[in-house]
Amino acid sequence: MASAAPPAPGGRPIRVLPADEAGFLAIQSLFGDRGPAARCQCQRYKLHPRESFAGQPVEVRAERLREQVEGDGVEDPRSCGLVAFLDEHPVGWCGVEPRCSYRGLVRSQRVPWDGRREDRTDPAVWALTCLYVRPSHRRHGVSRTLVAAAGDAARTGGARFLEAYPMTTADALSDELHPGLLPVFLDAGFDEVTRPTKRRAVVRLELAPTQPGTGR
Repeated sequence: MASAAPPAPGGRPIRVLPADEAGFLAIQSLFGDRGPAARCQCQRYKLHPRESFAGQPVEVRAERLREQVEGDGVEDPRSCGLVAFLDEHPVGWCGVEPRCSYRGLVRSQRVPWDGRREDRTDPAVWALTCLYVRPSHRRHGVSRTLVAAAGDAARTGGARFLEAYPMTTADALSDELHPGLLPVFLDAGFDEVTRPTKRRAVVRLELAPTQPGTGR
């Protein structure tokens, strides 16, 4: 189901679809064939035990993303992310799922856990791990639209909280900017939980889950 979104400059609405509805080919068109998104394929936080990001071929990452996008719709009907469209063109991507789906994040990433003690496998906590916008469409509200849609998706999925791990500065390598920038999340109502490094924050949005069968 598409999410409603504010219009982009020029009055054209930004439409957001779950990844499985948008399709793998649309995501690949957005990521392109070079740059951080093409290299990562949103797999940085999904590495298996004893895997390294540098040691995994990009073709393997892309195939895993394809499997995650297409799934089987039965065992795990959730989407692995959201795709923003302007007209019929994919212009933005957001990786968002239950936090426990990000095995590498739960197992070995330091930033989310410094100074925090909680159940890392709690399925009611979702994580927004990646924001990517096509360079030609940056500063047009795409990131903010995706963050708002991620909150809606998490709430509909029964989450109590949605958290993210944004950069506190844009003065960084392009590879470092994949979690998004802190002001985008603060403007969307997220609260800062911790500041594990000078350049990274942990933010969290409290959600009122949709009641099953009510749509509210």
